[in-house]
Amino acid sequence: MKLVFFGTPADAVPSLEALHAAGHEIALVVTQPDKRRGRGSDETPSPVREAAEALGLPVRTPAKSREVVGDGAAACAELGVVVAFGQLLPPALLGAIPNGFVNVHFSLLPRWRGAAPVERAVLAGDRETGVCIMALEEGLDTGAVYARERTPIGAQETAGELRARLV
Repeated sequence: MKLVFFGTPADAVPSLEALHAAGHEIALVVTQPDKRRGRGSDETPSPVREAAEALGLPVRTPAKSREVVGDGAAACAELGVVVAFGQLLPPALLGAIPNGFVNVHFSLLPRWRGAAPVERAVLAGDRETGVCIMALEEGLDTGAVYARERTPIGAQETAGELRARLV
């Protein structure tokens, strides 16, 4: 299947690599622009950009997702995949891909919509969480859930440890 992939942090890299390894044609990878990280003044690419370039995939780094509406349509992809991209996608972009977009969300929806769902589950003392594959719509994490995988949260488990299991 021909895809476009939107993601930014290290948490999104395993999904990108799995899609590539499964033989899907990834026509375009979109990630956040390079940023200054740490004490140095050098700009560093996102983990997704580094992974995509290592795989030989075309990458765009727009400041705003609306800048890639034309690229999304030109890619002739059948489906868009979003994993922790960090920006909302505008309606024009959502409509540019024939079968729309799916989102990998690291919580059991609808409990923790939006940013930092893993941290919020741990801080709230939830006993379980999971990963949902859902339809991406204009609203924030409001689309239909296609698949859900549950996992317990250990009594002493940190958000970092839990996230490592979820990705």
